[in-house]
Amino acid sequence: MDHDGTLAGPEAARARRDTISDALRRTARRYRDRTALSFGDRRWSFAALDRAVDRVARGLMETGLTRGDRLGALGRNSDAYLILWLACARAGIIHVPVNYALTGRELRYIVEQSGAQALIVDPALAGNAREALGEGASPWFGTLFGGTGLDVLRLAEAEGDPDPVDVPVAEEDVVQLLYTSGTTAAPKGAMMTSRGLLAEYLSCVVALDFGPGDRALAALPLYHTAQMHAFTMPQLLAGAETVLIEAPVPETCLRLIEEHRLTSFFAPPTVWISLLRSPDFARRDLTSLRHVYYGASIMPVPVLEELRARLPGAGAYNCYGQSEIAPLATVLRPEEHDARPASCGRPVFNVETRVVDDAMRDVAPGERGEIVHRSPQLMAGYWDKPEETREAFRGGWFHSGDVGIMDEAGYITVVDRVKDVIKTGGTIVASREVEEVLFTHPGVSEVAVIALPHPKWIEAVTAVVVLRPGASAGAEELIAHCRTGLAPFKVPKRILFQDDLPRNTAGKLLKRELRTHYADLAWPGEEAERDGARGG
Repeated sequence: MDHDGTLAGPEAARARRDTISDALRRTARRYRDRTALSFGDRRWSFAALDRAVDRVARGLMETGLTRGDRLGALGRNSDAYLILWLACARAGIIHVPVNYALTGRELRYIVEQSGAQALIVDPALAGNAREALGEGASPWFGTLFGGTGLDVLRLAEAEGDPDPVDVPVAEEDVVQLLYTSGTTAAPKGAMMTSRGLLAEYLSCVVALDFGPGDRALAALPLYHTAQMHAFTMPQLLAGAETVLIEAPVPETCLRLIEEHRLTSFFAPPTVWISLLRSPDFARRDLTSLRHVYYGASIMPVPVLEELRARLPGAGAYNCYGQSEIAPLATVLRPEEHDARPASCGRPVFNVETRVVDDAMRDVAPGERGEIVHRSPQLMAGYWDKPEETREAFRGGWFHSGDVGIMDEAGYITVVDRVKDVIKTGGTIVASREVEEVLFTHPGVSEVAVIALPHPKWIEAVTAVVVLRPGASAGAEELIAHCRTGLAPFKVPKRILFQDDLPRNTAGKLLKRELRTHYADLAWPGEEAERDGARGG
């Protein structure tokens, strides 16, 4: 004991330690035989889940993996996938989730850039992995289930009580490398620690009203930070029950909500739109829903209004953030939606947020600037990318890359991503503003507004539209509709139609793919002249 009366030494440090693994043990002791997780026919109590994590952690260590090694995880949603993540945290192994849609060089890049010593794969994706990495390549392979060699599910389901695993991990150890989507450059691995993630889980429990009485549907990919760290993990540690499914198929989601009387569900706007358009939305009993969460991209206000009207017994929560902040930064709570339906709310418990100009000065309320954060939730940096880390934290704040407005009460509205702002004829247009107007047309189901190269305006406002089934609205009709609610320079120069919009497996709209696809689109001379007559 030190002279000031505080405890010192390794035993005291162990008693005070707070890691992901410690938090799971506490929850398992608290809720024991209550259902923590179900996937298909398999059900895991909290105690059984904790024992499974011990078995898999020991199995990983017996392969030779040690504290600080990186382990890639390539798989669709399953109980084995979640157990593998928790086992890595218990063993001190750094978990590297890989987007299961990646193939070839994209997949190889993440495995090689992270320096992964091993890769655990979904058997259905093993061919993609071997093709990307080569048959004789390091790392070695294991499977989530149903494979030879190390099989995560087989280990998890083994009989008997395992010896508890207690590796000397620290709160500041990196537990996961979360790779960004790579929208403007090669993906970067955000280094997440137990300290940062647990700070974020507390923010989630406080802001999103998680509790042991909740029954949550988890349908979005667990490799993605939103489903894993804003919902599934904090809900699990709060004692909620999670029904996990492989993918957000609308009819499956709606059926399970009715059958299991589920109380909460998170989805990005694209998934909520698909649910609202499903005939099953009106046929199923969805009255058990009490909390509906949306985020990952901007929700059009007309879609939000429809969702709230059709689920009047459920409170809506707008969740905003990004991978580097674990990911929840702000929340607009149900009681705040009427006054500010377009806002993403105020910073959560462990986040401080500003909106600043290029000189890091606060902009006035109502003016646009970049959203920046300070928080214990933030990543420790980008893996093996010191220059990018310094740039992200310049001025002692994390730079989000989002353009936003803060009002006098501290509520934030995200205007656009910095990269999605359109500069047409020297004037800035926010793509979201144009999208909001197009969404009010009854024939529009989905829309993405992008900038395309233009011979006169440099960048031209262009809308890519998906019509509702049976709708027949044409380009001129939609442009005329925009003129009723937008200044002339904001009106799209062209409307393009598609059957659907590109999105990643987490449901996020991929505007970069649209920009690439239409980059060489011709602009006839007479059309450019007509554009000039409209005033740009």
